[in-house]
Amino acid sequence: MIKRILKFLLEAIAYLFVFSILITLLFKWVPVPFTPLMAIRYFENPEESIQHDWVPMEDISRHMQLAVITSEDQNFVNHSGFDFEAIEKAIEDNKKGKRVRGASTISQQTAKNVFLWPARNYFRKGLEAYFTFLIENMWSKERILEVYLNSVEMGKGVYGVQAAAQYWFHKDASQLSAHEAAAIAAILPNPREYRANPASNYIQGRKNWIVRQMWNYGKFKLD
Repeated sequence: MIKRILKFLLEAIAYLFVFSILITLLFKWVPVPFTPLMAIRYFENPEESIQHDWVPMEDISRHMQLAVITSEDQNFVNHSGFDFEAIEKAIEDNKKGKRVRGASTISQQTAKNVFLWPARNYFRKGLEAYFTFLIENMWSKERILEVYLNSVEMGKGVYGVQAAAQYWFHKDASQLSAHEAAAIAAILPNPREYRANPASNYIQGRKNWIVRQMWNYGKFKLD
């Protein structure tokens, strides 16, 4: 009996492993139609409509691409999915009792948004690391950023940059200015509570900081 259960578990793990490879490979080219978070939000708030329109990278303002990189993960183009320096700093700040800034990279956030559910436990973090490894090795940096920008929550019921641009500024993602892109990036830590437009004093301050980072960061290159 134990052998049969063990065999079943091993086969299930093998099937899940193969499925994870295939779904990651599929999303290398195919737009992600929905995410687990969208499904969770729908069942939590059935009356809340989901706004989500996929757009290719060429239809996303370069300002928006730069805004999320400079605000969320300035080492994005250089790391292989994990920013170990940021992780070490976060651990040190935690030991010193300082406010801890998130060390999660855009790659990790993309893996979480597309394949997993929001939770804080080691099992979920382990799966996040696994899917981060997969997308970093199977997708290009440009594809990771494209999927991230099209999947991340950017307001109540608002997912992806096209829906966010329409919701907050009544324009397409390709038309976002530097300050508008920075305003959307500024709310990402808590998009269900913060507003990109009109911005509170706190968000205005974050927006101004992001704009400065964008100018300092300058040109960036994706593979």
